[in-house]
Amino acid sequence: MILKNFWYVAELSSAINHTPKHITLLGQDFVLYRNTQNQVVALNNLCPHRGGALSGGWVEGNCIRCPYHGWKYQSDGVCIEIPANPPNAGIPKLAHVDSYPTQEKYGWVWVFLGDLPESERPPFPPLPEFGGNGWKAVYGEFKWNAPYTRVVENSIDIAHPPFVHSDTFGNQFNPQRDHYELDLDEWGGSIAAVIKPPPQRGIWKFILRHKNRPDILTKTTLYMPNITRLDVDFGAFKFILFNAHVPIDAKTTVTKWIQLRTFLTHPLFDRDARKRPLKTFLQDQQVVESQRPELLPATLSVHTDTLPMAYRKLLQKCLDKGWGIRQHLIQSDSPSVQRVVIPSPVRRQAPEMAKAWERREGGQEGGGEAEGAGEMGEM
Repeated sequence: MILKNFWYVAELSSAINHTPKHITLLGQDFVLYRNTQNQVVALNNLCPHRGGALSGGWVEGNCIRCPYHGWKYQSDGVCIEIPANPPNAGIPKLAHVDSYPTQEKYGWVWVFLGDLPESERPPFPPLPEFGGNGWKAVYGEFKWNAPYTRVVENSIDIAHPPFVHSDTFGNQFNPQRDHYELDLDEWGGSIAAVIKPPPQRGIWKFILRHKNRPDILTKTTLYMPNITRLDVDFGAFKFILFNAHVPIDAKTTVTKWIQLRTFLTHPLFDRDARKRPLKTFLQDQQVVESQRPELLPATLSVHTDTLPMAYRKLLQKCLDKGWGIRQHLIQSDSPSVQRVVIPSPVRRQAPEMAKAWERREGGQEGGGEAEGAGEMGEM
């Protein structure tokens, strides 16, 4: 189930400038650009007049102009000019585009997709090590043909590495996960475990044949609804993989990731650093994209599934709050086309906006792959 009322990673900060950029998140199309203060503006990409794509237009100061009829919108979404109108003609109140709050953190642009006022929004996912002394960051992204909930569950699953990643960091000879510490809170949780590293391979098994490999301390953290973090402590050096598993639509996920490391921090080692998460994701992809959770019994889980099961409960809690976006699916003449218009905070201040899409919305909560049988419903 895709959820509104959270902060979602949209793009690298460096990729947004004064030229409109089209992106798709949560089944909805958006346009991002920078205003004269260099702040990022995020608007619904759909001009409410005749559906022109604002991303095909151009930026004028703090405003964006639609390429179809030239309607001009401020960064708050209000239309301030209709070129075809006579000088004294008024502008309809419905000439208003949803405008979404933005923040720039950790080298990314984040967009708050929902209508909650600032004081009621869930906390922002923390990454205090970013920019700290001794930490080197590299970025990347990876596409999955799978729902984001399935990708998240894979990232917080502590029992699969000995088998899926047996030729890298997984130890098939010691797969038990008997000792771990689970910590849950209102918006996520973490699980800490000690991993027995696999035997040395290649030349290293001869170089280090008289040395026992020390245990590796790991901590896997979840921040609702789609952020995961892996901390690996090798003793002498540390490694963090911070993932934003972004739902593009109900069946497509893009993982935007930051890898932080305290070792081999020279830029010469960045290329190798990027290869490691990619190899891990490629191994996971073979399993994740072939899973069929809708065919499974709803209640079969074991002790190592504690954090994924807690995640499902948190998803359901958000659905119970009315945060699922399926209710905002727009009815279309083509069943194969599904699009969403997520309410923005401005709708609470503009009554004409609040009811503008009611006749077009027709989705119901639920559906998709069976709840509790591997993941929540899709949209």
